Amino acid sequence: MMWLVARVANSRIFDILTSRLKAPSPKPSGDNLTGTLQMASKRIGPIARTWYQWKALRLPWRKRFLMGYDLEGNTYWEFRLTRGTEGSERWRRIVNYPRSTHYSQVKVSPQWHQWLRHTRRDPPTIVEQQDNVVRQERIKVLAAQADARWEAKPKVMEAPETTAQRLAPVNSAPAQEAKGQPSGKPAEEENENPEDPWAKAKAQGPGESWQPSAWDPTAPKKR
Repeated sequence: MMWLVARVANSRIFDILTSRLKAPSPKPSGDNLTGTLQMASKRIGPIARTWYQWKALRLPWRKRFLMGYDLEGNTYWEFRLTRGTEGSERWRRIVNYPRSTHYSQVKVSPQWHQWLRHTRRDPPTIVEQQDNVVRQERIKVLAAQADARWEAKPKVMEAPETTAQRLAPVNSAPAQEAKGQPSGKPAEEENENPEDPWAKAKAQGPGESWQPSAWDPTAPKKR
């Protein structure tokens, strides 16, 4: 009986693997995704994909299950912390990095961050991750185009001035100096004897003209 159950399970697993291998892989939408997909294809080969599909099967004797992988080659796993009913079980989610990748170069997408923190129930698919990369590249292109359009527009604070407006103050300044100062001597005399406009206002106060007297060393007389 056990032999029959094992044979049926193996045939079922073989059918699942063959159906997944025959399924066409999603094609990226956009030329900007070519480099990212080539990098992902180099890190995750066909043998590794088949192995990941085998690890993703939720067999009863396994303690942890593969939930998916990203375009950087990171794999994401889930294993049970406590057993119980379906609602009371506690699961832990982790990520494994490739051995060839340094810790400072590890990158985890926002979708997988949400899944690791249990704010997202289902893991993101490869198609969703590819669409996210295309969206980011499109945002960069649109931002560059918006900056170029903004730089091409004339600025309000830097309005173009005519040559007459620029030359008028320069030409009128020497004429005003010639009319206001026919000779240099009267101007110098006016500067030497200027009238203080605040002199009259200061003299009107009762204590403005008071000055302290000099100190007298003689002792005061006794009364």
